[in-house]
Amino acid sequence: MKHTLKVSFYLKKNQMKPDGLCPVMGRIIVDKTMAQFSVKTDAPLALWNTLSGQAMGKSAQATELNQKLNKIVQNINCHYRRLLQTHETLTAEQLRTASQGIASEQETLIKYFTQYIEAFKKRVGLIRKPATLFDLQNALRHLSNFIRKKYKLTDIPFCSLNFSFIESYDFYLRVELQLKPNTILAITSKLRRMANHAFNEGIIACDPFCGYAPQRPKPEQKYLTRTELNKIMTTPLDRPNRYLIRDMFIFSCFTGLGYRDMYNLTEKNIIPANDGVLWIKANRQKTGALCCIPLMDIPLKIIGKYSGLTKNGKLFPMISNEKTNKNLRKIGEICGLERRLTFHAGRHTYASEITLSQGVPIESVSSMLGHSDLRSTRIYAKITNEKMNEDMKKLEMRIKGKYQLTQI
Repeated sequence: MKHTLKVSFYLKKNQMKPDGLCPVMGRIIVDKTMAQFSVKTDAPLALWNTLSGQAMGKSAQATELNQKLNKIVQNINCHYRRLLQTHETLTAEQLRTASQGIASEQETLIKYFTQYIEAFKKRVGLIRKPATLFDLQNALRHLSNFIRKKYKLTDIPFCSLNFSFIESYDFYLRVELQLKPNTILAITSKLRRMANHAFNEGIIACDPFCGYAPQRPKPEQKYLTRTELNKIMTTPLDRPNRYLIRDMFIFSCFTGLGYRDMYNLTEKNIIPANDGVLWIKANRQKTGALCCIPLMDIPLKIIGKYSGLTKNGKLFPMISNEKTNKNLRKIGEICGLERRLTFHAGRHTYASEITLSQGVPIESVSSMLGHSDLRSTRIYAKITNEKMNEDMKKLEMRIKGKYQLTQI
């Protein structure tokens, strides 16, 4: 969109002083909008040229005044060009506040993001994870680099965060940095979080992400099929430590516990019910939500296998997450799996293959996974082809003979 800019100066004659000096005023016109401001200096009425909006003559007083007015015009033009880069629409008032430095008193994007991270740091280790802090810092780094490269600025007013800015940022991440869709989603989601907070606090009047449709990665099957799970459970491995890692992974597949929650498990988390069934009752580290999981035969055997081998009451002698996933990838190769095996696949397998596909209601699965919202469970729970095939066979048996088509 093209804009027109006009800057002019005039004297406020109705406030002329006894010595003939009048306050000099400025006027900014952008398209059909206008804003006025004080130049914070006086000029003799006798020296002022109303048509040119400047002082007449080459006297020292006239030259000094005109130089000051020219600098103001240059400053306004500079801010005008910068604002056009981040604003689809621009008003004279926005340009006035920016050129006079009033914008520095407004909430700015990088400053707000930085303050959010500083507040977040205080909750790390209590109700927030260090990994989330790292993701926020990484997102801020990308955002700062983008603003410096595109706008030649270290920060921008929050009002500059609009749809055009977000589309340009997406292009920068996707084309210039050549990041993958998953990575872009992770980075832009942190910026979306800042926008949501700013909107709730009344800093911005609308959601700048409205209408933004990021490129989404191709859905990847994260759960193991029955065949894949059986391969992992029965294939001989090459090293003793990989049998330990496989056991830990299988325990996750049959309980839905993630790595950190299994690492934190102690004997106190195994609670017998009135009917004698043993349950895992533990709070998830990520959310603090309570998960209640009845133990089946396979996880019970794994608990018995490692009973008494750990210190401080820990249930399992687990190694680091990094080494666990590295060995799982090797186990996947040994078992002939085409996918890259990670520990988190166990949680997805429990939700999809072990529980939901066997007819366990999604509400029960949600409780066992420690979710407070069914929407979280739906991310993990997928209906397998085997489940649909079994359900359709049962349906066919139930309706057999109830419907009839003539002339066949």
